[in-house]
Amino acid sequence: MDIQILTPAPPGSSAGNRATAERWQRLLEQAGHRVRVHTELSSQPCDCFIALHAWRSHEAIEIFRQARPQVPLITVLTGTDIYFHQHQYPDDTLRSMALADTLIGLHHFVADDIPEAFRGKLVTVLQSADRIPTPESEQRGSGTGTRVFEVCVIGHLRDEKDSLRAALACHHLPAESRIRVTNAGKAHNQEWRIKAELEQAHNPRFQWVGELNKGDTQALMARSRVMVISSVMEGGANVVSEACRAGLPVLASDISGNRGLLGEDYPGYFRVGDERHLAERLIRAETDAGYLASLQAQVADKATQFIPEAEQGALLLAIEQATANSKVRLNPSG
Repeated sequence: MDIQILTPAPPGSSAGNRATAERWQRLLEQAGHRVRVHTELSSQPCDCFIALHAWRSHEAIEIFRQARPQVPLITVLTGTDIYFHQHQYPDDTLRSMALADTLIGLHHFVADDIPEAFRGKLVTVLQSADRIPTPESEQRGSGTGTRVFEVCVIGHLRDEKDSLRAALACHHLPAESRIRVTNAGKAHNQEWRIKAELEQAHNPRFQWVGELNKGDTQALMARSRVMVISSVMEGGANVVSEACRAGLPVLASDISGNRGLLGEDYPGYFRVGDERHLAERLIRAETDAGYLASLQAQVADKATQFIPEAEQGALLLAIEQATANSKVRLNPSG
């Protein structure tokens, strides 16, 4: 098939949805399809159209459906679509859901968070990650003899990520704690840059290193004992997939997007926006070897969900379903 993927993020962007589009391009090409990634609606013909973002891509989805009603259309629901845009801009966002032959959700609980009318055309595609190599020199220690207990936060600094919550938790740690937090990610705007720089200046346990390349990010994850994801909304964060593939324990905000990846019984959740509760979790991870081991065992157990072959299979299923649904749409009487 000739497949087009539309993403608002331009080539070279470090935005997660650009990475998703390019990874899907590779996976679908490996399956024998011809795939092009665009940032604007293309006039080139295609056999299937995949649009990332129900709200941001609404205009393109509307135009595409009117111009090419016979082509299967897939809308990918991001975290902001599900947890912000469908409530703030319901007309456009829900219209994009209605026009799609298939919807893709990126975690297991998306169905609970969208209108019931659309649940029947939802396919879950969990984002995959390569296994992060852990050099012998960077193996995670047992915690008894290491100088610091390194915690990483990976992702752009922005409101949806609540990016400094782990830094704020440091102010509630006991003096003897060895915890140090390293935050890797680009500031979304000048306000976030200033907040990160001020926090770093007044917080000896916190370092903001800005955006890192892939190798340096993997090295940070390899030497970290715990990763914190503190988001207030997530559609299914790829960094969670990466942590699980790396065997890196995760402390996660208690939101649907994290539960939909890590499971209801995962013991590493903390209350959203609550740095004191996060600090309690961090102290326990640092001082309770059994607790840390249980987190590591659970993320390792989840890792098989996030292999490229699983993501590829789910994508192919979504395309197959969209093709079947488009035929029913065009010929409802059968």
